[in-house]
Amino acid sequence: MPFTPIHLGAGLAAKAIGQRQFSLMIFAGSQVLMDIEPLLGIIYGWPVLHGISHSLGGALLIGTFAALIGKPISQWVLRCFMYDQWLITWPVGFISAYVGTFSHIALDAIMHSDINPFWPLLRGNPWLGIITINQLHLLCLVLGIIGGVIIAVQKYRHKPAAKSA
Repeated sequence: MPFTPIHLGAGLAAKAIGQRQFSLMIFAGSQVLMDIEPLLGIIYGWPVLHGISHSLGGALLIGTFAALIGKPISQWVLRCFMYDQWLITWPVGFISAYVGTFSHIALDAIMHSDINPFWPLLRGNPWLGIITINQLHLLCLVLGIIGGVIIAVQKYRHKPAAKSA
């Protein structure tokens, strides 16, 4: 199913680890861009939903595009919401986008038979079924919960102390 939020679990874990060196907004945007091809396939009835976009080359191209548009868009949104640390560096933008696109392929390859993640180097999907779909969803959910808790603790610890009178 295109645009599944389950992939965000990996993004929350990456944000918890990378902190300011990772943009969850750019990661999420890259996830959406990755699923445009499958969405079009559903709309138009294509026999293969996960084509070139779900290969290493596709992830590289989509990740590059996601970083180039995601950095300025994310900075604009953060500034609009008056977020103190709105500046995103180009390296952070590209890392976040590539983590998004390449993790997307890895997660989707486990559960979709029409993915050729290593095309054109290798045909077929060696990752298909290495764990069950339920285990995959549980993994993403656990990553999201752990990442979310770590992010919340980090925010709480860095919260400015209240001024006493």
